[in-house]
Amino acid sequence: MSAGVGVESPEVTRERVLERIRADTRFVLAAHEGPDGDALGSLVGMQGLLTALGKDSQMFIAATDFPLPYEYRFFELDGLISSPPADIARRTVVFLDCGNIDRNSASVLQQGSHLLNVDHHHDNTRFGTLDHVVPDASCTAEIVWDLMHGLGVAPTPAVAQALYVGLITDTGRFMYENTGPRAHEMAAELIAAGVDVQDVYRRLYEEMPQAKLTLLALALMRMRRYDSGELTLAALSAQDFRDAEAEDSFSEGIIDHLRAVQGTKVAVLVRELSSGERIGQHKVSLRATDDDVDVSRIAREQGGGGHRRAAGFSTTLEIEPLVEFLRHAIAAQLHATSDGPAAATLV
Repeated sequence: MSAGVGVESPEVTRERVLERIRADTRFVLAAHEGPDGDALGSLVGMQGLLTALGKDSQMFIAATDFPLPYEYRFFELDGLISSPPADIARRTVVFLDCGNIDRNSASVLQQGSHLLNVDHHHDNTRFGTLDHVVPDASCTAEIVWDLMHGLGVAPTPAVAQALYVGLITDTGRFMYENTGPRAHEMAAELIAAGVDVQDVYRRLYEEMPQAKLTLLALALMRMRRYDSGELTLAALSAQDFRDAEAEDSFSEGIIDHLRAVQGTKVAVLVRELSSGERIGQHKVSLRATDDDVDVSRIAREQGGGGHRRAAGFSTTLEIEPLVEFLRHAIAAQLHATSDGPAAATLV
């Protein structure tokens, strides 16, 4: 069903997706730009599902998304393509973990015969010819796991590992509010299918390059707090990345340290982009500590999106006007009757 025509329940769209997978023979799979653990885990998981069913399937990741973050480079991506296949018009395209196709490198695949939009973002723009959006799912990997059940396909150890990575990264190692009983049921089943939990944790959260730690130190030195600490923010310049000899992806995880500061309502990490077509822009990541602020609403005001407690956007705003925008947007939700945010308090 196309966006804007009406929304079917996940139970209905699940059956329609299962029918589409059974009926079609050729697929291409894509995830959002700058793929994270859930995007990659869903991608590899869906590829494993389709391969088990004897389908002709290819995984797409744009060349601009390489190199992948170091913690995800152990994924097996055999047969990966970085440009649309010649027969794209005869393939069903499965978009995984994509909340909005218009601002995505995978948008080059919109010429597919069918567009299956499989996602768990509550603000998904429902751009597919079939939208299977399950906001209650802990991650998109959980939806892929559910589809495997619907098709009677058991995960191989490699697929189980991929789905497990998607699960633990999007639930913050089972600490975020999206962690429910089904997430733990999924984890138990995947572990039984062959996931080496200790090895996965070591790959994801240990063996940290020294440059990543250096970048974290720079970010913590630049931390500022505003409005009695409600906003905790750090900004990293392109020069910071050069000084630390850090890759762009090494900023992953820094925002969790900001979010943990006592009294914080919203944590923000701003990093200057220094390559490709986005030179001069800033990438902004937002995390809320509770449901008092919906950061996806703030992100959508700048053309981004995400979850209620985790969202992001890109902007050409310089740091000072960006901070003022964020302060006012946060205050509008926390203090709806006030005239605006209080004067900044740096601590």
